[in-house]
Amino acid sequence: MSLENQIPVLIIGGGIVGVSASIFLSHDGIRSLVVERRSGTSIHPRARSVNARTMEIFRSLGIEDRVREAGASLSPSVGMHSGPSLKEVIEAKPRTKGPQKFPLTGILASISPTRGTFVTQDMLEPVLVDVAREQGGEVRFLTECVGVEQDGGGVTATLKDRESGATSTVRADYLIAADGASSQIRNRLGVPTTGQGSMGHLLNILFHADLKSLVYNREFSLCRIERPEVCGLFTSINNSDRWVFHLSYDPSNGEKASDFPPERCQELLRMALGLPEIEIEIESILPWEPSVRIPERLQHGRIFLAGDAAHQMPPWAGQGSNTGIADVHNLTWKLAAVLKGQATKALLETYDVERIPVGRAAAEASAGAAGEKGIISTKLSLTVVMGWLRRIHLMSGHGYCYTSQTICLEDTSPLGGLTWRPWTLASLFLSIDGRPGNRVPHLWVKLQGRRVSTLDLCGKGFVLLAGAEGALWLEAAKKVSSVLGIDVAAYCAGLEGDHISSPKGDLEAAVGISPQGAIVVRPDGFVVWRQRRQPSDCEAELERAMRQTLCLG
Repeated sequence: MSLENQIPVLIIGGGIVGVSASIFLSHDGIRSLVVERRSGTSIHPRARSVNARTMEIFRSLGIEDRVREAGASLSPSVGMHSGPSLKEVIEAKPRTKGPQKFPLTGILASISPTRGTFVTQDMLEPVLVDVAREQGGEVRFLTECVGVEQDGGGVTATLKDRESGATSTVRADYLIAADGASSQIRNRLGVPTTGQGSMGHLLNILFHADLKSLVYNREFSLCRIERPEVCGLFTSINNSDRWVFHLSYDPSNGEKASDFPPERCQELLRMALGLPEIEIEIESILPWEPSVRIPERLQHGRIFLAGDAAHQMPPWAGQGSNTGIADVHNLTWKLAAVLKGQATKALLETYDVERIPVGRAAAEASAGAAGEKGIISTKLSLTVVMGWLRRIHLMSGHGYCYTSQTICLEDTSPLGGLTWRPWTLASLFLSIDGRPGNRVPHLWVKLQGRRVSTLDLCGKGFVLLAGAEGALWLEAAKKVSSVLGIDVAAYCAGLEGDHISSPKGDLEAAVGISPQGAIVVRPDGFVVWRQRRQPSDCEAELERAMRQTLCLG
């Protein structure tokens, strides 16, 4: 067994969430190692979309276009249907011309500078791995973590090369377990979970069949099939010749996954398609269970659970990988701040406080989309309608607020801040209006002649946004940056130099401040502090807020 050098962060699991964590850490100047037991990126198209919030994160990294291009063949995939066969359902639809838009695109135009996109796991993972390596991150495939021990100074992991059988140990300051729903790290830690558990038993059948002439200009996303011989769900991959069918089976009736070899699956697929003569090539058959399981804790000393290891949920609301990416986006800037000596370890304790409620809400909303057998429901029952209402605010990835001790409370008396709000869609339905704990509002502004979003100013360090008469805040930001050894980039509406210009009063209205006020946005784009008006000592007030945010006492 060989001993390798120490690294700041070891990431177990090289899927979408684990590799995203590596990219975020590199963006913050922190080295990491990703280990993945598989031989390469996923060949199975499980996750099928990234929402607007995730695309905002990718935008901040400069990879938005690469992600969108990877999923270009999925762009027309919109629409959810049900019927006795796919042929009957699709032939009843009129053919339409022109590209279909990603759900909620029009509504989100005023909320976000970007939009979500369809891209499957097998399309997205190679892009992320390339980006991670370009930024200096190390990603090792065919490498399995077979043991983990931690002490007060770090984590020691035993790694096994699955080709040679050789083992080695790696010492890390922290470990992120992004090793999936059946997380071995979580199981070794003995972490208890809550939730309703398994909701059904399905076979994920990836297959090739030429349906282009059938679905051309009638492209769809999901189609539930119910008939006596077969029950399941078609999901489109490229709306041409690559598809997935989630086939339901029932162990209580004595059925098991091994009862469905490729030959039988082909027969059932032809029934579900309504095309008895079509040629079908099955690429893979994977048993899985739509389930809800939420660990009671995500932080275990120096080990952090993320992604499916932190919240297992059905995929029907499109929350799984998006919630996982948000997990590590929340965690990595905190790890970076602690590793750089800018924050105390108490900052890491906010990961549980902030992310467990989000994961639980996403899992419950996803479960609410499922009907019997764990498959998405297309019936308009009261339960289904209530489930849709509970998750619609989560679909874009913006519908949550953090309330940890690092979020600075504000005095909103005497009217509870009602007069501070712009009463926009973002404010009314998502509370995105400058309130601490929420994502910073999106507003198009000009910076040095370039049109950018306020979100484009964030993502690397802390950002202070001040009103048009907030010049004193710029000076305070420089002094506090020097005192605390951190970088606070400061922008003021309408001033020379580091300024942002927009129609008079727009910035102040969007973030709920007066011309003398200011807000601070942390590296993951969430507001941590707001001062509506200018206090007597801007520097002291800003330093107090930054100390609270970084848990410096």
